[in-house]
Amino acid sequence: MGLAKTRAVALTGIDGQVVEVECDISAGLPGLSFTGRADSSVVESRDRMRAAMTNSGLEWPNRKITVALLPADVRKVGSRFDLAISIAVLAAAGHVRAAAVADAVWIAELGLDGRLRPVRGVLPSVVAAVRAGARRVVVARPNAEEAALVREVDVRTADHLAEVVAWLTGEGPALEPVAAEPPVDEPPSAGADLSDVAGQAIAKRALEIAAAGGHHLYLVGTPGAGKTMLAERLPGLLPPLDDDASLEVTAVHSIAGQLAGRAGLVTRPPFQAPHHTASMAALVGGGSGLASPGAISLAHHGVLFLDEAPLFSSQALDALRQPLEGGHIVLLRGGGAVRYPSRFQLVLAANPCGCGRRSADCTCAPQAKRRHEQRLSGPLLDRIDLRVQVEPVAHAELFDGFGPRESSREVAERVAAARARSAERLRGTRWSVNAAVPGSVLRSSEWLPPHRVLAEAETCLERGVLSARGFDRVLRLAWTIADLGDRLSPSPADVSEAIFFRTGRVQSWAA
Repeated sequence: MGLAKTRAVALTGIDGQVVEVECDISAGLPGLSFTGRADSSVVESRDRMRAAMTNSGLEWPNRKITVALLPADVRKVGSRFDLAISIAVLAAAGHVRAAAVADAVWIAELGLDGRLRPVRGVLPSVVAAVRAGARRVVVARPNAEEAALVREVDVRTADHLAEVVAWLTGEGPALEPVAAEPPVDEPPSAGADLSDVAGQAIAKRALEIAAAGGHHLYLVGTPGAGKTMLAERLPGLLPPLDDDASLEVTAVHSIAGQLAGRAGLVTRPPFQAPHHTASMAALVGGGSGLASPGAISLAHHGVLFLDEAPLFSSQALDALRQPLEGGHIVLLRGGGAVRYPSRFQLVLAANPCGCGRRSADCTCAPQAKRRHEQRLSGPLLDRIDLRVQVEPVAHAELFDGFGPRESSREVAERVAAARARSAERLRGTRWSVNAAVPGSVLRSSEWLPPHRVLAEAETCLERGVLSARGFDRVLRLAWTIADLGDRLSPSPADVSEAIFFRTGRVQSWAA
């Protein structure tokens, strides 16, 4: 009996930490004890591992077994440590060579019959293993394709613990290596094309501006006007994710368990549309122990669409304010703090009042209309750049009375060109889209347009039509409109259009 070491990975959010798994077998009262801040879900694995070994034809050491999970200040949660601990126990008992298991990272859950079962978060786990210098990772077969997305590591897969032991002892074939699949460029969602939307020229223009600059959007209109159709077509206007964003988005979806049956990285901006009955935990993330990602994190680098926005709970809506500004969410639960990325484009849709009818036909009392409007707080609306009144579609427009409609591909090409212009202008900074540029930078001498260009915006600021934050957001919109028009800087017409979309004809708030 002796000492053996191997490695596993602990996850906190999408951040992985390589864990040294040390096992010592010595004389003493038979049993298995853990040190190193092991959660109860890890401690309860001892009976599962004993059954898995016995049912795989292996002998469980009838000695005192001590397992240390290091570093001791990192909390270890879940069944993802099963395989690593079992391999360490087998190596310490002399069933396999300790040197053969020391450098590999083992990530899998064990069934009572010895089968290797998949776990969530394999992609960020393998990324963490590679960053720590690991060159070989062993996972369950259902996790193989996901693990192979990280190209700098030798991924091996197996179905059963007995296969792993036979490979390590040389009594069986080598575990099957997993080849990395070439990246697949996902097409935009089939059937969600902008050409399906009749009329709505102003709303379509706002959608294009939102896509080009990464701006948030608020759509207000009567039922059936096309608000949901417009929002669902926004992801199709956005450019594909770059490599870093694709890896980050895929990691979040892996932790949420939403990669089952999927091959390759997530390469298109995700779209999340939670129902208005969704809880705050479902929206921003939550759960017992370590919090799981919510809709805002699953929409990272994509679109979060809240239809019937006033019907969401006010607490859930106000919880969006911090991630809208910071691009991440920190969740504190009993198991500790977890940080998830959440840089998304927010699209809100709402009826003008509770009955949803046009102003001329509205039957709502003034107090009811006021309560409906106040369900969306001022601080949240203040973070929305574009506010659009979606008018009912005219008869002639519905039946193609105004010629062919632009497709999503045509608009997406203009959006890509505008984003390329803004990225070139912002090269050397930490921003890539206009919506992310701070107002203080936009008002600096390097970026501020001449007084004659901003005359209308300055007048609105003096009259209280625009707040200081609203003025900065008008500047952002004006730069995006200029990028779409292939202009080096905003023109007075660009600023006027930005003021129209910022102030809108939606509410009477101070913009």
